[in-house]
Amino acid sequence: PAKVVGVDAETDVAVIKIDGKDFPVLKMGNSDAIEVGEWVLAIGSPFGLPGTVTSGIVSAKGRSSVGIANYENFLQTDAAINPGNSGGPLVNLDGEVIGINTAIASRTGVYNGIGFAIPINMARDICDQLIENGAVTRGYLGIAIQEMTPELSKSFGLEDASGVLIGSVTNNSPAWKAGLKSGDVIVEYDGKKVEKVSPFRNMVAATSPDSKVAFTV
Repeated sequence: PAKVVGVDAETDVAVIKIDGKDFPVLKMGNSDAIEVGEWVLAIGSPFGLPGTVTSGIVSAKGRSSVGIANYENFLQTDAAINPGNSGGPLVNLDGEVIGINTAIASRTGVYNGIGFAIPINMARDICDQLIENGAVTRGYLGIAIQEMTPELSKSFGLEDASGVLIGSVTNNSPAWKAGLKSGDVIVEYDGKKVEKVSPFRNMVAATSPDSKVAFTV
């Protein structure tokens, strides 16, 4: 028997608590250190078969716009993930959890070579907040943004199409108070390069409210 500590629908992560002690546990890995091509194992109960292990590699990192959650930063793998694998661990060859199996891309509803897992670093940040506060608080800027394109970057005189374009700024928002304006292109956030909209949204969301962050525009 377990009780729900907290749920974050925005990332599809929940924390549950089981009373007791001396449970076997898996060590947490570092999903940021995972590289494309590394071998991984997916563990779960596909089709009601408990304790099933499948192998594959990390096919891609930072997958977004998958349509599963509002904040996405998935690890993509070709380890077979089928109905019943969701919630199971994706582990590296050291047996460390580097992701939570979440979904598959399939036209048939079963394994098609493309599966997605929530990176454990992202899940761990969410879990810490759920355990401490029972809910997740996210950073907010107050801007509408869009992807840069080669055409837009050329019109702005930029060398490449990375960064995100500010379309509008909400009055009296943190962005407005900081002087960000419509037409600004954000290329760096807190010392990290900004290339696409979804990763940038994740950066902002992961920033604690009332903290200060440097932008390069």
